[in-house]
Amino acid sequence: MKKLLVISVTILMTLTVLAASPKKGVEVLYFKAQLSCCQARACNTLENDIKTLIAANFDASKVTFTEILLTDEKNKALIEQYKAKSQTVVVVNAKKKKTMDVSDLVRTYLRNGDKATFEKELIQKIKNLK
Repeated sequence: MKKLLVISVTILMTLTVLAASPKKGVEVLYFKAQLSCCQARACNTLENDIKTLIAANFDASKVTFTEILLTDEKNKALIEQYKAKSQTVVVVNAKKKKTMDVSDLVRTYLRNGDKATFEKELIQKIKNLK
């Protein structure tokens, strides 16, 4: 009886996760490591910049932002699929089965701090993938 209950709960949780994941539209995956204090602030700032940019420029039902923790075992398949490390950003269109790694754009933004160019280029890349 306990096994049946555990199996039922597991199936229900899996269905809930699948229902919550976007089947249409675009998802921006932000891979994040648990870093020391100073690095964490920079990483959190970057994450916030990307989240704000997506919220301001796209309908939430069409483009979503998802944080993927590198230390979480349940994310292992995604991490391997995208060869992700900290601050890897991948734009995924599941419906069209297309992906685009925009980590180079993120690294350039971190080096030069040009937020306007970063926003313009990221928005364009997301639109191209839609």
